[in-house]
This record gives sequence, C-alpha cells and structure tokens, in this order.
Amino acid sequence: MQIRAGYEIAYECPQPTPMVLMLSIHPTRLPDLAAPALMMLDPPLAARHFRDLHGNICSRLAAPAGRFTVSSDFVINDYQR
Repeated sequence: MQIRAGYEIAYECPQPTPMVLMLSIHPTRLPDLAAPALMMLDPPLAARHFRDLHGNICSRLAAPAGRFTVSSDFVINDYQR
C-alpha cells in the first residue's frame, strides 16, 4: 500500500527564533519512500541536521521574524511483513 503524507506548518515569529524541528521520516523508514521526503522552508533558510539519541533526524534553524512556513509532501510504501 502507498500512503501519501505531508504537512504545512506556519509560524508567526515576533523576532528571529531558534528552532529544533523533528519532522523528518525516521531513518529506518527511508528505504520505503517512493521519492525523497524533502522539508521545504519558506523563506528558504539553511538548516543543520543531526540525529538525537533515539536516531530521529532533527533540523536546527533560526526562523526569521514574521511568517515562516515548513512543509513536505511525500509517498511512503507500507507493506505487511
């Protein structure tokens, strides 16, 4: 079965705001993606990615003052094992 998933999250920041986002697919499921699940940032920003103690992919960035949107749209294959 293929599952289409994604998100669109908008923030309104009164000033530049440091953030750590945990919105990425867990590395154990990356082989199941039909195409890369890219995190889109608007306005475009640099983000640093790292893994936490549980193997989750985290993204660190500094959101600018004003409206900031994070989104993704992807298809993941989920087969009974």
